[in-house]
Amino acid sequence: MSIASPRRRELPAELNNQLASGYQLLQNERFAEAMTQAEALAQRYPLSEHALEFASEAALATGQPARALEWIRSATDASGGNPELKVKTARLLLQLRQRDAARRLALEVGAITSTDPRLIWQAGSICAATQQFADAIGLYETALAALGAPPGLLYDLAVAQFFAGRFDDAERNLDRLVQRMPQAGHGLYLRSTLRRQTPDRNHIEDLERRAAAGFPNALAEAATLYALSKELEDLGDETRSFEVLVRAAATRRRSFDYSVSPEIEAMQALRSAYTGHFMASEHAAHQEPGAIFIVGMPRTGTTLLERMLVGSGAVHSAGELLDFSNLLTKAIADAMTADRSLTPAEASQRIDFAELGRDYMQGARTAAEDRPLFIDKMPVNFMYCGMIRKALPHARIINLVRDPLDTCYAVFKTLFFDAYPFSYDQKELGAYYVAYHQMMQHWHEVMPGVILDVHYEDLVNDPEGQARRVLQWCGLPWSDRVLDVPDDSVAFATASAAQVREPVHRRSLLRSRQHRDGLATLIETLTAAGIAVP
Repeated sequence: MSIASPRRRELPAELNNQLASGYQLLQNERFAEAMTQAEALAQRYPLSEHALEFASEAALATGQPARALEWIRSATDASGGNPELKVKTARLLLQLRQRDAARRLALEVGAITSTDPRLIWQAGSICAATQQFADAIGLYETALAALGAPPGLLYDLAVAQFFAGRFDDAERNLDRLVQRMPQAGHGLYLRSTLRRQTPDRNHIEDLERRAAAGFPNALAEAATLYALSKELEDLGDETRSFEVLVRAAATRRRSFDYSVSPEIEAMQALRSAYTGHFMASEHAAHQEPGAIFIVGMPRTGTTLLERMLVGSGAVHSAGELLDFSNLLTKAIADAMTADRSLTPAEASQRIDFAELGRDYMQGARTAAEDRPLFIDKMPVNFMYCGMIRKALPHARIINLVRDPLDTCYAVFKTLFFDAYPFSYDQKELGAYYVAYHQMMQHWHEVMPGVILDVHYEDLVNDPEGQARRVLQWCGLPWSDRVLDVPDDSVAFATASAAQVREPVHRRSLLRSRQHRDGLATLIETLTAAGIAVP
């Protein structure tokens, strides 16, 4: 939520005072009172950009984003097109999944020569959020030329360049970043992941020196250690790499409160609710075709499969969308408000699946540039396969499967920052994997033939054979381009953005077995659940 803009200094005293008290209500989380005051001010001052802007803030705070959008648009019109209000409008459009309109407005802001460069930076962030990384890079570079290379902007630019495959440019900007902020762990980690390090070109001594100097916080320390572990592994020092990795994971895990139990319990509840009988029951659904969901645990080859499908020329990537889970969560919350006796799993059975599917497709197509076929590669959608089937019966669902210990090891050695909090503790990671495994077994049982399993090992050992199998499943013709390494014209907004641009390789197969002793807790958790680790 924004605080009052400095532009209010020029307002009449009465309106200025009313706005000040209104924003104070928002800061004190007295949202209903703020909304009442906002409506009165908007009615009394219908041409005041400041009153309308406050009304938008109040509507957003009270969970009315569509109404907030109406008011911020009116405020923008009243201001004569103020760039700050255009940026706010674009952010609301993003929240409402109107990505095309958000991007267009961001580009308008960037094209105004008098725009504050910090607003151009924000406009770049909006383009990045819509996966238009070329546009984002252009805006970031414009802002950079005016702002004198602030570290946060250097990082945002490097991330966009990383996703766009411009790895050398990203590394140069990350070098500039860590010169200005020697303990910027996030920059150090990204720099290490841009490419495979070599004996002649690596940052190991630099990382060791920075690690010895200490850290401002646990996240910076963990990120630096993850970077060091990754580079040591690249150079073949597996033993030391794993020792550093264990330190890195423990440091990261100590930095936040978390329990994996609620997520596991939620999956158990879904398995109980979504029986074969329920899945066979009649529900109205949205019949639009075109969505391909790639699901599974992270680091299982989901991006490699995405690359192959995109390479066919018939499919566009919409990225890793939160749309389905967010819409489902809201629909469940509405159902529980209507009947407070319902559990979330029970409430999910009461929702309007047709509306869920329709709303999802409307927003997802804006991320897919309105292409007929698109991929949603959000791995955690594995939890919602039953709901996807109910809402979108013509969607294709593909589950990536990988050797259990290889999967968990690949997750364990990746720093996800704000995602996958279970990944930093072997016992929690193992418990989550078991829940995932049971969830997918359940979906196969209650809706047989609906989900295609693709094994990572098969994908890298026989890429053409598996690609043909997947294309046939999706109803698509074969194209030799499926096997090509993508060029810089294709962006991949994923932690695997560097690896996915390499030729298909087998070097990760059974790599976890080098660390059986160090992964003993993980192996024990998996085997106790009946998951074999040969």
